[in-house]
Amino acid sequence: MKHIFIFCFFSLVFFSGYSQKKSIDFPENALGIYKGTLVINSSKGEQEIPMEFHLKKTDSAHKFNYVLMYNNSPRNYTLIVKDKSKGIYEVDENNGIILPTRFANNTLYSFFEVQGNFLSSRISFSENELDFEILYSAKKNKITTGGISKDIPEVLGFPISVVQSATLKKE
Repeated sequence: MKHIFIFCFFSLVFFSGYSQKKSIDFPENALGIYKGTLVINSSKGEQEIPMEFHLKKTDSAHKFNYVLMYNNSPRNYTLIVKDKSKGIYEVDENNGIILPTRFANNTLYSFFEVQGNFLSSRISFSENELDFEILYSAKKNKITTGGISKDIPEVLGFPISVVQSATLKKE
């Protein structure tokens, strides 16, 4: 009984704090310049590089400058608002590549495949910082499990080989 009480207490504390997370008006309340260090973790070890994220207004109400900067080398993209009420956005890489993007729970998500690799990106915004993450998995490394009966479906797993993460502080 004591264990159930402790579990319920910590669940209540955890979920109470979670539900009180202040929702931001995206992208307007996320505008600014964020700086920090990107940590790249792979089978080769860990590497750290300086990183920045810039989100700024343009002349268009539905387009924003979206810049990722690694080692002071910018990648200039455009964030396009498709349906703000549904959280539907696009990241235009300004080279013919447009990534579908979703904003939910103060987080901008994108999932895509390029050259036989899956990438998942997440940028989670809070008042004065953001958490950035990219997960990388090669399709060729898929693992097949299950599928042994009609009640147990075949499941394809894709091992994550690279994790990039950063907490960037707003200037």
